[in-house]
Amino acid sequence: MAKKDLTQAKVGKQDEFYTQLPDIEKELIHYRDHFRDKVVFCNCDDPYESNFFKYFALNFNALGLKKLIATCYDGSPIAQQELPLFPEKDAEPKRKAYKVEISEVPDLDGNGSTDLTDVQLLLKSSDHNVKAELKGNGDFRSPECVELLKQADIVVTNPPFSLFREYVAQLFKYDKKFLIIGNMNAITYKEIFALFKENKLWIGYGFNLSMIFRTTYTNTLESNRKYVISKGYDPDKNYVKTPAIAWFTNLDIKKRHEDLILIKHYTPEEYPKYDNYDAINVNTTNDIPCDYDGVMGVPITFLDKYSPDQFEIITLGVGEDNFTPTKKYGKFRNPVTGEYCSDKRDFLLYIRDTNGKYLTEEGYRVTKLYARILIRKKH
Repeated sequence: MAKKDLTQAKVGKQDEFYTQLPDIEKELIHYRDHFRDKVVFCNCDDPYESNFFKYFALNFNALGLKKLIATCYDGSPIAQQELPLFPEKDAEPKRKAYKVEISEVPDLDGNGSTDLTDVQLLLKSSDHNVKAELKGNGDFRSPECVELLKQADIVVTNPPFSLFREYVAQLFKYDKKFLIIGNMNAITYKEIFALFKENKLWIGYGFNLSMIFRTTYTNTLESNRKYVISKGYDPDKNYVKTPAIAWFTNLDIKKRHEDLILIKHYTPEEYPKYDNYDAINVNTTNDIPCDYDGVMGVPITFLDKYSPDQFEIITLGVGEDNFTPTKKYGKFRNPVTGEYCSDKRDFLLYIRDTNGKYLTEEGYRVTKLYARILIRKKH
């Protein structure tokens, strides 16, 4: 996908990114015990194109679900292109928002097992009142969808990335368990990070992934197209690679109770302190020293290995409202003359060096590090 297309999608708040079934299966295999006798709600999922709906419909009996609910947003641009569950009445795809509620998936075709054919027959059958049009547009914030949310035990979906904060806030407002996809950098959102710090939200099994999504946008970026082809998808059918994807959940999983094995030892030379905070900098999660008990700044990727039994999260070092760690890197050398800054005029003239690093008024060059999570080991 071209950068121009991505920018336009962001500005336009268009979030038509459809998750592929293998990616869903790879993550959901770790949560099977959570779904027995539960009502699952996919509230951003048109069965025409949603592989989340397809996954739960096909595995309804194996998971022991009590009910599956799915709602779609009015005006899906690729409706009926993935899973044509409704009979076509005309050439135009059905765009009206609707809901689907399934309480059973019987063997309707009589072949001895339940499969996609049974799901299609179920939704077309007049004997099963499982689908109905919504009065509104199917927005997850609409009164109709909120009432359905109240019935649910677990929400599983790929919500709009542009509304991620609002979407997660609604889940907590109604005290719902969930497993959802989001951009990894959502960790740095003030509202989202607070949930991590309070151990109300954590990372699932998939983190910092490059995933293939089907979109409504043209994929014209050559490197992206090559990656998509290498994974067996057709970029001409609007499949795109999207990096830095993570699964977010509040379902308790084995992973979050596994301690990180620490093998490195602390030295002042390898772990310098920040200039503006009493903490040492740790460049990678694997470099966390086993014998340092003070505060440490680690990358946000640490959350993929975070166990609340082993570490305490103190704060986030990023953004205007939070501490941003920095480190001095010696006197700045003038990129033209090769001499060190001698006075303030020289400093102002070369406010940045050739690598774009910031300078202090004393002539030091300072690199702003990537976001850091400040942590401390528990005793």
